[in-house]
Amino acid sequence: MTAFWTEADFDDHELVQLVRDRASGLTAIIALHSTHLGPGAGGTRFWHYPDAKDALRDALRLSRGMSYKNAMAGLPMGGGKAVILAPKNGAKTPEMLAAFGDAVGALHGRYVTAEDVGISEADMVAVAKRTEYVSGLPVDGTQSAGGDPGPFTAMGIFHGIKAAVRYKLGKDSVSGVHVAVQGTGSVGGGVARLLAREGAKLTLSDINAERVADLAGELGAKIAAPDAVMGITCDVFSPNALGAGLDEAGIARLDAPIVAGGANNQLAKAGHGKQLADRGILYAPDYVINAGGIISVTLEYLARQNGQSCDINEVRKRLAQIPGRLEEIWQQAADTGVSPDVVADRMAQKLIGR
Repeated sequence: MTAFWTEADFDDHELVQLVRDRASGLTAIIALHSTHLGPGAGGTRFWHYPDAKDALRDALRLSRGMSYKNAMAGLPMGGGKAVILAPKNGAKTPEMLAAFGDAVGALHGRYVTAEDVGISEADMVAVAKRTEYVSGLPVDGTQSAGGDPGPFTAMGIFHGIKAAVRYKLGKDSVSGVHVAVQGTGSVGGGVARLLAREGAKLTLSDINAERVADLAGELGAKIAAPDAVMGITCDVFSPNALGAGLDEAGIARLDAPIVAGGANNQLAKAGHGKQLADRGILYAPDYVINAGGIISVTLEYLARQNGQSCDINEVRKRLAQIPGRLEEIWQQAADTGVSPDVVADRMAQKLIGR
C-alpha cells in the first residue's frame, strides 16, 4: 500500500492506522479525520476490495465525510471510519470481529464505531464484547433509540427528498412523484417503503436481483437494470448504493431535476457538483441528507455513556431538522452561484476549524 499521506483523498487526517491480526486474518484500516468536535464517530464497512488502494481511498473519503456529517448535524463528535478488507469469499469470523474490537479499544475512545455496509447489529454486539466504544446496539422497548441505524438514515433521506421536491418542483407531497431508487438494501429499501406509503411512483434497481424483485412486488414498483437506472426519466434520482456513481458520464446520463439519496461520497470528484448545477439538477449533499443513522447512534452512545437510554423522540426531532439544513444550503447556492456541495463543504469546514 502506498504512503497514505500521498493519496489525493488524504486531508490532513489525524490518524490513519493499518490493523493486521495474523491469527484471525483481519486486515482493516481505521481513519480519523478530525476530533475537533469530539471523538471520531463513524461506522465500519466490511467489503472485498480487489485493490488495497481502494480500501484506503474509502477510509480516507468516508472519514472526512463523517467529520462533515457530524458537524452539520450539530453532533459533538468528530469524523472517523473503519474498513475491514473482506476476503474474496466474504467470510467473516468471530475471531476477526474480536480482533477488530481490540483495535478499536486500543484507541481509548478516540474512535467510536457502528454499523455500515456489510456489518450487522449482531456484528456490533460481538465487537462490543471487546470494547465499549461501540454504538448501534440492540435496545429494549419502542421508545428507546438504538440498534440498526438504517431505518433512521432512511427516514432522514425521506425528509430530504420531500424538501427537494418542495424546493425544486413546488410540491408539498411526493404523491405521484416518480423516484428512481438505486440500491434497495437497509437504507434504500427503507426509503422506497416510506416513499410508497405517501404515493410516490417508484422504479427500483439493485445488483441483488432477488431482493429488488421482492421489494418491487411488495410496493408495486417497476424494476430497472443496474446499468440503466441513472438514465431513467424521473423526478428524483435517489442513489442509495455505494459511492462515486456521479461521475462525468453518469451525470451526463441523468434525466431527473433532483438527485437526493443516501449513498456516501456520491460525487466521484469535487467538480462534479458544478456539473450537476450547470445542468440545473438540484443536488442534496450526501452527508447532510443521510445523517439520520449517525444521529441515532451518537445519541444512543452519549446516553449510554451517562447510564441512560436514548429517547427515540429526540432522534425524530433531530431528523426533522435535516430539511432546514438542506434548504439553507440550496438558498446560499442560489444566492452565490456556488454549487450546493461546495456550500456545504465550506459550512462544515468552518465548524471543524479547517
